[in-house]
Amino acid sequence: MTEANETVARRLAAVPTAAGLATRLAVAELNRRNISPDTLLARAGLSALSLDCGARIDARSQVEFLELASRTLGDDFLGLTLAEQFDLRELGMLYYVAASSHRLGDALRRLERYAQMANEALIAKLKDGSQFRISLSYTGVPRHLDRHQMECFALTFVRLCRQLVGQRISPLVVNFVHQRSGALRLVRDRFGCDVNFGAESDNLSFDAPLLNRTLISDDPFLNRLMVENCEQAMAARPTNVSAFRTTVENTIAPLLPHAEADAKSVARRLGLSERTFARRLASEGLKFGTITDELRRDLAVRYLEEPGLQISQIAWLLGFHQPSALSHACRRWTGKSPLQFRRGLSPS
Repeated sequence: MTEANETVARRLAAVPTAAGLATRLAVAELNRRNISPDTLLARAGLSALSLDCGARIDARSQVEFLELASRTLGDDFLGLTLAEQFDLRELGMLYYVAASSHRLGDALRRLERYAQMANEALIAKLKDGSQFRISLSYTGVPRHLDRHQMECFALTFVRLCRQLVGQRISPLVVNFVHQRSGALRLVRDRFGCDVNFGAESDNLSFDAPLLNRTLISDDPFLNRLMVENCEQAMAARPTNVSAFRTTVENTIAPLLPHAEADAKSVARRLGLSERTFARRLASEGLKFGTITDELRRDLAVRYLEEPGLQISQIAWLLGFHQPSALSHACRRWTGKSPLQFRRGLSPS
């Protein structure tokens, strides 16, 4: 192994990796539009050769690439575009272990267990009740930098459920942590239900009786084989330790609009005492105030790209009591006021 390959191998061993299906779909879409993906791949730290070889990629790089591809293609809902057009069998073992299950509930529990085979950053949780909820979250990847990958995951879950039961079922509601503005009819039409943005968590809720629906592709013999294969793949998967900073960021982000993003609240949500939380931050050379400030900066840039969000709304979303506080912070971050920064985003 060359020195360069050893460096890549060490880096990928320390961060969540992904099978890269969403990246490959986006590359195909760029090629279909006669746009070379090479420059965008390089900017995201990816290579066409690795994708062609079927190698796993940095999950964070996939998030970055989808954002770059979205802007280049002029498709602000690229994740949904990709999710609705690919053959679900491209999910590989995940598709077959779900499709061969007996009931939809069995299939979803298989996905809950094995989802990280496709993307080690993705955590899927199924909660039963009068409604059943599929909760999606990230580990080792900053959630606030992503829109397209999470939307792609969610619509893929819905498409898979529809295909497995042979009927166009829809969630009761879909919630996303990230913000969207403007006309969202396109999003609602694709999910077939209300879709909320700026929520505290990413999730999809369905009628509980759907869990008992028998699948049209039920195959107990194939399912037994696929479960064995998935278990072997899970056992062979390296255990990655997520960056504590990313965990803290993903906890802070939904608390900002509620003015609850203080160290005490974050520590409680992480199951830590304030003292233990402070020690953990210090041990990694981190400061809570710095993490919060840099998170706000990243979110401010993202929100200012949304023309439908007013400056006062952005200030509230970031946990500032007054728009003037956002203005002062924005000048410190970018050297420009929010309005000047937003005007600079517009094509000349």
